[in-house]
Amino acid sequence: MDFGISNNVQPAFTMGGAAPQAVPQGQQAPQQNYNSPPVQQQLNNNSTSSSTGVSLKKGQKVSLSKSNSNLDRILVGLGWDIAQSNNIPHDLDVEVFLLDANDRVPGDDWFVFYNKLTSPDGSVIHSGDNRTGLGTGDDEVIRVQLSRVSPLVTKLLFIVTISDGIARGHNFGQVQNAYIRIVDESTNNELVRFNLTDYYDNVMSMLVGEIYKHNDEWKFNPVGEGLANDLEGLCTRFGVSVQG
Repeated sequence: MDFGISNNVQPAFTMGGAAPQAVPQGQQAPQQNYNSPPVQQQLNNNSTSSSTGVSLKKGQKVSLSKSNSNLDRILVGLGWDIAQSNNIPHDLDVEVFLLDANDRVPGDDWFVFYNKLTSPDGSVIHSGDNRTGLGTGDDEVIRVQLSRVSPLVTKLLFIVTISDGIARGHNFGQVQNAYIRIVDESTNNELVRFNLTDYYDNVMSMLVGEIYKHNDEWKFNPVGEGLANDLEGLCTRFGVSVQG
């Protein structure tokens, strides 16, 4: 599929095509699962949860671990529908930027998306690309093991972008029913859910929410902010090196 940025611009690590995940020299590849079924099978098995979590409003920060000190493995599900179409299929993608205290990635490979499914510390695993967004339930899923998040990382930023949106005439004004939800995988209970209410005709990316650590406590901030940056611009903004 098209990556959604200029064909002659590629980040320093592999981003075009379905190439294998790059592993820094001298490091072992992180585990791709938590001793559980393959990611796509997990996605199919966990598209629904046994309870509905607290419904949050934009900017209503909440603690994830305060009432559950043993919280570790969570599922972050994101979904959306297309409100209108110009007959060119929409392809929305979820990316996770793992950021340090300066809101920058510690290195180029601390960026998880459909062509690099696992973070260097093995804490974040992407379910893979869903090119249509059809059907009910989560369109794409990110699994996070909080105890494995590197000390270098203070924040996980969840962003949805429209692949090749400018060329296809697509924008977030054509998206509806978008949400992000967080599920405790040990109980399959949904902890929180944020339904986006603001959609924008002039942006290609949506900062949906962020999970961050504050005073040894994991919290969630439902952001719902439209961004003018496309994926190339986001990489530059958060410190992912892009080759010319």
